[in-house]
Amino acid sequence: MVPVVFFVLIFLTGGTSSEKVCSYHDVLEYLNLTTENSLYKLTRPVLDHTHHTTIHLEVLLYAILAVIEKTQTFVPFIWASMKWNNELISWDPAQFCGITGVSVPKDLLWRPDLMIYEMIQKDASHQNPSLYIDHKGMVTYEEDMNVVSTCRMDVHKFPFDTQSCNISIGSAINCIGEVHLFPASNSSRATQFSRELMASQGEWEFLQLSVSDNILIYDNRSFEQLVYTFTIKRRPLLHVINFLLPILFFLSLDLASFFISDHRGEKLGFKVTVLLAISVLLLILNDILPSMSNKTPLIATYCIVIFALMLLSLLESILIIYLMEIDSKQRLKNDQEDKVKSDDAKRSRIFCSCVFKASEKETEMLPVAEEVRCVQSRESRILLLILDELQELKKTMSLHLSPMEEGGGRLFLWATRINRAFFVFYVTTVLLFLSLLYYEWKS
Repeated sequence: MVPVVFFVLIFLTGGTSSEKVCSYHDVLEYLNLTTENSLYKLTRPVLDHTHHTTIHLEVLLYAILAVIEKTQTFVPFIWASMKWNNELISWDPAQFCGITGVSVPKDLLWRPDLMIYEMIQKDASHQNPSLYIDHKGMVTYEEDMNVVSTCRMDVHKFPFDTQSCNISIGSAINCIGEVHLFPASNSSRATQFSRELMASQGEWEFLQLSVSDNILIYDNRSFEQLVYTFTIKRRPLLHVINFLLPILFFLSLDLASFFISDHRGEKLGFKVTVLLAISVLLLILNDILPSMSNKTPLIATYCIVIFALMLLSLLESILIIYLMEIDSKQRLKNDQEDKVKSDDAKRSRIFCSCVFKASEKETEMLPVAEEVRCVQSRESRILLLILDELQELKKTMSLHLSPMEEGGGRLFLWATRINRAFFVFYVTTVLLFLSLLYYEWKS
């Protein structure tokens, strides 16, 4: 009777009592993967020491955080993935309810001692505490890294420059016979994936991520490296608006100053003001560019040549004003001599007028015809005196007029010719220089 009842109970429950219940802990107990067991993390996980461990490495770019030309520092935020085979770990998923993988703390297993050779600052970002193991012994470890690395930058074409910064990843201890690095994605796939994951670029535009291998020989040992080259291009709009265009505007103002009259001091003061403004922009450029560079940056050449042209224009204005001042002094000296002669003639006419007044009584006795002639002669002398006064007034006013308005001497003509020739030279030089600079920037 009792066996029959037991059979009925088993039939009613559907036989669930015979199903096996599995957990990840069972897998870890089977592998003896505990914190007390340090066998899995002491040495490279191979059954035969002649076997090398192949590490499949993939690096993708998340964001470009900073590019500092002054210190030649490249700061990308990357995603890195490593996969390698642990020959000491495997299990049959059928024995553990179909479990094909398990996550464990990363300190329980051996990990490749990979390092970034260009890294100059320890990564302070949050690290992934776990790694993943599948039933075949393939271990996967992923991590996000904020890399602060050195980069040899060429700022010759700043701000229209393109930079290529390398991140070299390799083992610090294991040589080629022990560890083999293999890229999980080629250059085209890595570039495509990085563009899809790209979150922020800022001033820089991401162009390409290329992958190559390199052999480093040190102490008679060869170490394999994977070199990831990040090619980025600067967006120049901000520097063009804030720096290049203001200097070009100042150059245009200096060209326009040639149409200001030379006899006044406004032209000289205007040129000095523009020159000081260029000096301030040069100080700003000094804060942007690195102190050391293989080639002189084109933007530095741009500023120096324009500064030199403006300085030469200022010196030319000083020379023109000096020549015109000498010409004015010579004309003033000649005018003074003419004035002395005019004064002598005036005194002579006054003396003649006095003699004429003294002899008026005698003219009363003359006939009518003689009297008329004397009246006409007296009126003509009065007109001559008025003409002399007008000439003196004209000479006095000429001292306050510019040489261009009043006419000058030989030095004034030389100054005018020099000014015209220098203006043609100035415009021609500026156009040729800007054309060559534009060709160099775009080449």
